Amino acid sequence: MRSVAAASPVLILVAGCLIAMLTFGPRASSGFFLLPMSNTYGWGRDVFGLALALQNLLWGLGSPFAGAIADRFGTVRVLCVGALIYASGIALMSYASTPGLLHLSAGVLVGFGLSACSFNLVLAAFGKLLPDRWKSIGFGAGTAAGSFGQFLFPPLATGLIARVGWQETLLVFAVVLLLVLPLSLALATRGDAGTRQATSLPNQSIAGALREAFAHPSYVLLILGFFTCGFQLAFVTVHMPAYLADKGITADIGAATLALIGLFNMIGSLTAGALASRFSRKWMLAVIYAGRGVAIAVFILMPITPLSCLIFGAALGLLWLSTVPPTSGLVLLMFGARYMAMLYGFAFFSHQVGGFLGVWLGGILYEGTGSYDIVWWLSVALSFASAAINLPIRESPVERPALAS
Repeated sequence: MRSVAAASPVLILVAGCLIAMLTFGPRASSGFFLLPMSNTYGWGRDVFGLALALQNLLWGLGSPFAGAIADRFGTVRVLCVGALIYASGIALMSYASTPGLLHLSAGVLVGFGLSACSFNLVLAAFGKLLPDRWKSIGFGAGTAAGSFGQFLFPPLATGLIARVGWQETLLVFAVVLLLVLPLSLALATRGDAGTRQATSLPNQSIAGALREAFAHPSYVLLILGFFTCGFQLAFVTVHMPAYLADKGITADIGAATLALIGLFNMIGSLTAGALASRFSRKWMLAVIYAGRGVAIAVFILMPITPLSCLIFGAALGLLWLSTVPPTSGLVLLMFGARYMAMLYGFAFFSHQVGGFLGVWLGGILYEGTGSYDIVWWLSVALSFASAAINLPIRESPVERPALAS
């Protein structure tokens, strides 16, 4: 499989993009289960919000470890185990009649499953397997494929929920996730023996790579800025359908809004991937974060109508995951491909800590105030803070005197 994959960048891209689509889609549809599950079992929105907050946190917490295992032993095993855990969590969620079982299924199992089979591992595999000229566009394509999952699955979720019920919809999604198993074979990597590059120290250990990364100020700034991305994405994904319902907007418009985010994110991610190899990545990130702040502020200040929702979905979609190609590209530039899965995993952990707080605060503050306004304005403030945080980043490989001697 290694020789076939090495000779087939198109195969690598297609398989990786399909995995990103299949794993991101059900997760991006989670908000459409908030109201039916809460209404069925008499829960407040904080119960569902905590489950999805745990999911985001554990997705991020597991990512560095899944990345380190993939870096050491190869990608296929990690993707397969992750897909099985993810599918089990989705299936168990359909029977989650208590808050504890919901937190275990939608929170713990889905969170850890995602950490081992989502686009973070796909992007790391692209960094190892694709020719240099393909890497930036590969990062954009992998991110865009996740966006296509967000475009495809919300309307699918609402349609299935209306026709067969929310429990049966979750079971369908669990079965679909099993397609990751055969697709993962195209992303076979050899572990660290096959990914040593000039930018990696000879015989550098995992501990040494971590010490080097966290002593590098630009890496620390990068992962701090990524926190905002997770906060905003998770909050909107989980709470947007309920927020729009509170404003008198129908579920179909809510689904169309999230679908437009996914559709326009494909454009934004592919564009970011193409531009990341030509322009300053830190300036791209600053512009993206500042643009989000403007888009969110305009949306919540204007009257909420079906048209304003769709316009917001398109605008936010262009900026949604377009942070990922420049972020992953900077990790690769700074440290090389050998430990990319692990080091990007730590950046993604920061992203998911933000996601945990975005989802959890959304539920807690709604139950306490009856409004999402505080979280919306916090999202605006974080946008401009992250834009500023990215500007001091140095876009160059980490200095390694041992290699120069």
